[in-house]
Amino acid sequence: MEEAELARIREQFTQKVNERFPGAPIERIEVLQYGDEPEIEPGQLLARVIIEAPDDEPERRRAFDAFHDGHREALHELRSELDRLPTRVTLQFTTDMPAGGKPRPVIQLGQGPAGPGAGGPGLTPVMARLGHEDLETLDMLITVGIASSRAEAVRWALARIRERPAFEQLRAHTREIETLKSQF
Repeated sequence: MEEAELARIREQFTQKVNERFPGAPIERIEVLQYGDEPEIEPGQLLARVIIEAPDDEPERRRAFDAFHDGHREALHELRSELDRLPTRVTLQFTTDMPAGGKPRPVIQLGQGPAGPGAGGPGLTPVMARLGHEDLETLDMLITVGIASSRAEAVRWALARIRERPAFEQLRAHTREIETLKSQF
């Protein structure tokens, strides 16, 4: 994405957050793009709002939960506004990483209708940890237009594996093994 377009989106997002959450304990607002963090896919933006919270873990959780409970409707309204952008945007509310490095609380509101979760019924979400080369491979499939998201790229790769004759042989052997197991 061009810097001018990204700067415009950052400005609009900051304005919308300030309008929707007046007086809220917001530490900072970020709009990140592909390359800024590994979780961001090509063509995707991550709009992140960092909530002010104490370092003490129980207090941090209470402050975060209070923010969530007090702004539930505004969170969903902001998500709806982001859905009107021409690019996929994940909306995330979180706190800064505490000194002890414990996981921080996160509210993540998908990517709207165009996001990877919109694949339709019958799809099961799967979490996988991938290395740098694997991410580069998935991102290349997105860049060249074979897939529109990492999830779609994984589904595409798995479909190619199922097309191989050796896969059908594996499937047949698996059925034979299951039959033998059931006889015990």
